[in-house]
Amino acid sequence: MIEVTIDSIRVSLMSQHRVVVLKEADVERYLAIWIGPDTAEAIHMHLQQVAVARPMTHDLMKNLIRAMNAKVSHIIINDLRNDVFYARIVLDIDGRSIEVDSRPSDSLALAVRCGAKIFVNDSVMEQAGIEPEEGIDIELLFSGAAATSGESTEGGESEEDLDIFRDFVDSLDLDDLG
Repeated sequence: MIEVTIDSIRVSLMSQHRVVVLKEADVERYLAIWIGPDTAEAIHMHLQQVAVARPMTHDLMKNLIRAMNAKVSHIIINDLRNDVFYARIVLDIDGRSIEVDSRPSDSLALAVRCGAKIFVNDSVMEQAGIEPEEGIDIELLFSGAAATSGESTEGGESEEDLDIFRDFVDSLDLDDLG
């Protein structure tokens, strides 16, 4: 198993979907998984320490697990079949290890809330891992999506989000406007 961390959550410029980018510990290798906007927002809100008035779904899952005297030991992105990722939540209940099938997005949202480690099966990383070539910036690998976990500016936009608009404005030819 390969330990990873959440590097960023990116917004697709082509659809409503998001991409969570996982980075292998100590190595420049990444795994990109498409997730829905609601789960992406749940992960992003927790990582940005946004307070909510009532528990969200993944907070509820964490609370239920704790109420049963269990602990999320870790999660594993354990399989990739027909372009679909699969995950398992590994629970520790009174010294017993129990694995629960999960969507990767839900398991990631739970892992960030519980402080659980995130692992990827070796074969999954071999199939879908992305290693940038030397001299290639990671931003170029995911150029079709804007990062949502960058530093915020005063207006709440990240610098990466604003770069898209800067590039667009810089490309305008004002002489064509007559």
